[in-house]
Amino acid sequence: MTGYQPKKRRLTAEINVVPYIDVMLVLLIIFMVTSPFITQGVDVELPKTETAKPASELVDKGDGSFVIIEVTKEGSLGVSINNEPFKRGLSIQDAVVLVKAELSLHPNAPVAVGGDAASPYASIVHVLDELSKAGIPKVGLLTEIKG
Repeated sequence: MTGYQPKKRRLTAEINVVPYIDVMLVLLIIFMVTSPFITQGVDVELPKTETAKPASELVDKGDGSFVIIEVTKEGSLGVSINNEPFKRGLSIQDAVVLVKAELSLHPNAPVAVGGDAASPYASIVHVLDELSKAGIPKVGLLTEIKG
């Protein structure tokens, strides 16, 4: 009688990916929870005036849509459309494209350029000039109302 011979099993080397998936899901949740707190902003100190009209009056005349172009003291640009967070670090061409796209959807939307009080005057004039070349008829300047 022959002796007992166990079945020969082939050894397979496999990685168990379930723990890696668990770790990735936990990291995804952590990043999703913390990402709203990481929004970065640039403080812009607007020049002060006493006779300027509030932006709410400009928006009320239009269709509720408005565009703000911001020039920081370093000269970089940011664009905000309808109070959305600013898209920062744009070139002048990218800013003009965004403004023209919004004006194609909402032709009566007011466009305003806001510059930091310490930003070079030439940077603001350059933005106004490029908007004028792009065919944007009316552009206002943002200021802060005293009081």
